[in-house]
Amino acid sequence: MLENVNLKRKLSAEEFSRVLPGLQRRFYDLEKVCWDHRIRSVFVFEGWDAAGKGSCISTVTQRLDPRGFKLHAITAPRSFERSRPWLWRFWLRVPDQGEMAIFDQSWYMRVLHDRVEQAVPEKVWKAAYSDIVDFERMLHDDGTTVQKFFLHISRKEQERRFRKISEDPLESWRITKEDWARHKKYPEYLLATEEMLERTDTAEGPWNIIEATNRRWAKVKILTTLIATLEHRLGPKAPPRESSEEAAASDADLRIAMESFDDSEENQDA
Repeated sequence: MLENVNLKRKLSAEEFSRVLPGLQRRFYDLEKVCWDHRIRSVFVFEGWDAAGKGSCISTVTQRLDPRGFKLHAITAPRSFERSRPWLWRFWLRVPDQGEMAIFDQSWYMRVLHDRVEQAVPEKVWKAAYSDIVDFERMLHDDGTTVQKFFLHISRKEQERRFRKISEDPLESWRITKEDWARHKKYPEYLLATEEMLERTDTAEGPWNIIEATNRRWAKVKILTTLIATLEHRLGPKAPPRESSEEAAASDADLRIAMESFDDSEENQDA
């Protein structure tokens, strides 16, 4: 599956600057209507280390009303969490009515990190596939919209990003020995990811593979997918789109404010 992904897809800085404000504004409008109609949603971000999950989440949430979403950065479970059913800590993070819950990593750590690093026995991570599918189906049946994104980059690109970050004295702390150790296991993680995508891609919780070599392309594709998902969920309740002239006027000030942001994005993709 992943070997057929075109990782050369990219978007110019000019096109990114042109389309991003409108996408962010539309996503904000949909957030408000979901809040008004008490529609829940769960958005999961998984992907390779240094693939840009945090950067994409930042762009996605940049113009949202912070009262309407909660961001959950998931790490290894704490000792008291290990004493409970393994999905317990995620049930606690299920969104309230009208809210968006955004996960920077998620329950998929069980079938990725825990599997490859042998943190749990084989029978445990194998059983997790059905647990995950059941969990997401229950969310869906309760009216929650679920979308999942896997940010994909090549092994060579991951190494390039690791080295670039490591050479920056202000950013080098972000790359640890554990990151490099996982990089060496790229083939094992690739195998685990392929099986994860195959066994947990369902109508209730679909996967979206994001070509993340170019961060601008990744962000626009993610926002476009989220907007289409919520428009479909809302149906006739979705707010009408503004005319092109109204949209251009609304976006003008934001484009000026984003010029420095666009420059930093271009440097990251250089």
